[in-house]
Amino acid sequence: MRYTLVWKIRSSYTCANSNKVINTITIEEFLSKAKQLPVLDARAPKEYAIGRIPQALSFPIFSDEERATVGTAYKQQGHDSAVLIGLDLFGSKMSGFVREAEKLAPSKELLVHCWRGGMRSGAMAWLLDFSGFQVYLLQGGYKAYRQYMHKQFERERPLLVLSGNTGSGKTDLLPYLQQRGQQVIDLEGLASHKGSSFGSIGMAAQPSTEHFENVLGMAMLELDDQKPLWLEDESIGIGKVQMPKSLFNKMQEAPAIVLEVPKTLRIQKLAEEYCRTDPALLEAAILRIKKRLGGLATKEAIEAISAGDMEKMVDIALSYYDKAYTYDLAKKQNVLRLPLETLNPEENARRLVEFARLHQLIK
Repeated sequence: MRYTLVWKIRSSYTCANSNKVINTITIEEFLSKAKQLPVLDARAPKEYAIGRIPQALSFPIFSDEERATVGTAYKQQGHDSAVLIGLDLFGSKMSGFVREAEKLAPSKELLVHCWRGGMRSGAMAWLLDFSGFQVYLLQGGYKAYRQYMHKQFERERPLLVLSGNTGSGKTDLLPYLQQRGQQVIDLEGLASHKGSSFGSIGMAAQPSTEHFENVLGMAMLELDDQKPLWLEDESIGIGKVQMPKSLFNKMQEAPAIVLEVPKTLRIQKLAEEYCRTDPALLEAAILRIKKRLGGLATKEAIEAISAGDMEKMVDIALSYYDKAYTYDLAKKQNVLRLPLETLNPEENARRLVEFARLHQLIK
């Protein structure tokens, strides 16, 4: 049985009970069909956890331990031995895979991929096709998907960078810009981090850099390349997540509109947010920037947290962040400044759009 299966998998994934060949489709076709059909990711759970096509469901042909066993056999005994061990592991789970696929795809039409579009997805596609499913296999596998995502960051498109000191309310403006017909991506929302030492407070766990790139690339796919894309100014690292280098470089060259908000308003805004935060989390955030603040300022900030004086703590922290921001802003090539006297996001979004039109950055 297993030798027959090897032959079938190697024969262009031809179905054993018909002359039909399983459809192998490009990444563009795959993502188009993924809007309506279930996507099964046949890679191991660890691979899936690191990064995945956002719509994909984990449907591993091997557990992490089984994958390691097959990989070791491949290195030590060669291809054919590894294939046979893999088939022994796969064979005992065939009926379970079919039953689970029937639950996930009642219409019996679905998409499958693995890392390179090779043996794992090929075996799964063969089994499901044999069991009566209409199966579409991703040409080049997840690797092709990753390459396609990186192309999104390299594409030429007009960018507008929303900049300003910490506490300027940049993130708050994004949904209101969207309401005014602007294309927006919330990088910090996708990275689940607000960028500073305090940036993880109140946020979910961060994705891996790989998966951040995946969701960012998918968001960019939905946009019009001819219309400007608004992005909040970021360092190349957003918490533990790294920005795609090609996109980050383009952001440095793009027009940056700096929201100039009085420091008193920024202190008030941040102090109101941190009043509802566990003091232990605030103290930990201050200690992470201790070397930059200096010993005395760190001591005063921690004392302010203990006393519930959030405005003093924020004022001390901003002494570092404002200097760092000024240093980074000096590297930008095209800077426009928009003075604001309020932190009303709806009003500031209106003024921002008018300002961008005045400078012929948007139509």
